[in-house]
Amino acid sequence: MKKNFFSSSTGIIVVGAIIGLTAVFLQKMGNPGNMGVCVACFLRDVTGALGLHKAALVQYIRPEIPGFVLGSFLSALLFSEFKPRGGSSPLVRFMLGVFAMIGALVFLGCPWRALLRISAGDLNAVIGFLGLFTGVFAGTLFLRSGYTLGRSEKTSFPTGLIMPGLMVLLLAALFMNPQIADKESSGFIFYSLKGPGSMHAPLYFSIAAGLLIGFLAQRSRFCTVGAIRDLILFKQFHLFSGILSLVAAAFIFNLVIGKFNPGMSGQPIAHVDSLWNFLGMVLSGFAFCLAGGCPGRQLFLSGEGDGDAAVFSFGLITGAAFSHNFMLASSPDGLGKNGSTAVIAGLVFCLIIGLFMREKSTGGKNA
Repeated sequence: MKKNFFSSSTGIIVVGAIIGLTAVFLQKMGNPGNMGVCVACFLRDVTGALGLHKAALVQYIRPEIPGFVLGSFLSALLFSEFKPRGGSSPLVRFMLGVFAMIGALVFLGCPWRALLRISAGDLNAVIGFLGLFTGVFAGTLFLRSGYTLGRSEKTSFPTGLIMPGLMVLLLAALFMNPQIADKESSGFIFYSLKGPGSMHAPLYFSIAAGLLIGFLAQRSRFCTVGAIRDLILFKQFHLFSGILSLVAAAFIFNLVIGKFNPGMSGQPIAHVDSLWNFLGMVLSGFAFCLAGGCPGRQLFLSGEGDGDAAVFSFGLITGAAFSHNFMLASSPDGLGKNGSTAVIAGLVFCLIIGLFMREKSTGGKNA
């Protein structure tokens, strides 16, 4: 069997650098500032484009999202790693996805965007990343004490095709309902006329970038939350070197194009409420760790046929709808009206799940 270069120490650094460069390139081509790649924000925009929330500023089918899943799917097929599976505490995973998204939208970004914001000088994101690290650390305490969501079971081949198939339909919907000038909707698809949802790279650039990142991330097992978890639990630096590479490459590219702007105020699509930047990402990191990976990793796993990761991803979508329908999400003006309550509720939920989803030392079943 040929060695997988992208899973090597050098390979993960190369993948991190490619992701960082690609993200800044997408920003230069039209994606929102410091948001070349943000799984949480992009899923939020897709949710709005499908009419599941009515926040007019964040509605667009981001082609990168289906690209991530389909790139991973093609990689998994090519290297015989497409293994349909599922059935590991799906409802718990769904709710973890809901709260992970709520935390991310309180902070205004997923772990990937936190890194990209840091690379562009946004000091609010440093606080967010510390929150992420704290949340993952909390999750590792439960992992050490026997926390588990149980084993997934092998499922049928067609079952594994559902998530990639839905991504094909999502792209088809985008192509069949292109934006009409100065119109907020086209067919059943909604488009932002201003705000972050109106900012996007050319369609084919976005699709190509998504496919590339999905392919490379599947081969390398790239995961921001997994990187922090492995560093804490096993003192393994392998995955963490990939996220350092992402930040370094994005930082250099931002310097080259004049987009490095150190400070806290005036940052693109960010707010300066440090407490809730921190706590929002504590919630996200906690939920991601309990679910087994960051939002990008969950999409890549769903491309491999992992139904549990797909369920978590649908939880993210539901969390995005809740966040904008019930005033949980933050904006550049600050915290949403109900955001703090939702974050506290999410932290309580994660604590309960962490405490009660532990294997008994004698019975071997979930407590």
